[in-house]
Amino acid sequence: GTDTGPLKDSGQGSHIIVVDDDKRLRALLQRFLTQHGHIVSTAGDADEARAKLRNLDFDLMVLDVMMPGESGFDLTRDLRRTSSLPIILLTARGAAEDRIRGLETGADDYLAKPFEPRELLLRISTILRRVRPPSAPAASVDFGDFSFETESGTLRRGEEIVHLTSGELLLLRALAARPGQPFSRAELADLGRISGSDRAVDVQMARLRRKLEEDPRQPRHLLTMRGEGYTLRTGR
Repeated sequence: GTDTGPLKDSGQGSHIIVVDDDKRLRALLQRFLTQHGHIVSTAGDADEARAKLRNLDFDLMVLDVMMPGESGFDLTRDLRRTSSLPIILLTARGAAEDRIRGLETGADDYLAKPFEPRELLLRISTILRRVRPPSAPAASVDFGDFSFETESGTLRRGEEIVHLTSGELLLLRALAARPGQPFSRAELADLGRISGSDRAVDVQMARLRRKLEEDPRQPRHLLTMRGEGYTLRTGR
């Protein structure tokens, strides 16, 4: 599909390394995190992890504590001498002293096995949101004859101001935050505070197109991406 670029709110598009000697768990997490928009590398032990860290840049590490050879605690402690890479430790033991020890070695978070992959995903998102400053959206976005000031919500066609309903404004503001990148209907419903079904998003989009497109049936700016949702194309 189309490259959706990094979605800063959830940390999507981030490069994550999963280090665990359990081959099945590595494969499961790689598949699950990839499905949720991350780029995932894996390593079976601390040595393999170090080799990958030398050659690639990662945004976060998911690290098993109980590995043959060097433990996750040891690797975390060692990495903390030179790196601030966020680390989530996985351990089979949910004991409080283990958790404290993990945090003392410099880990950012801690998850006891067995865990729900969704919980790991949430913790990854939380940490990435914390470590990444939100990127400021462009002050204005231009497309065709229109200029949209994201802060004030003013839409101009040349000198003339185009009136938008509050719903249309929220929708356009969401799309203008990431021009050229697709938004799913669910994301737009959330960002545009549109309650109801995907159909409600389509109806709002149709209304916006009537204001912005010469021919709403052949849109040039508010495009439908098959299977992905909608995107705003900038430029003429």
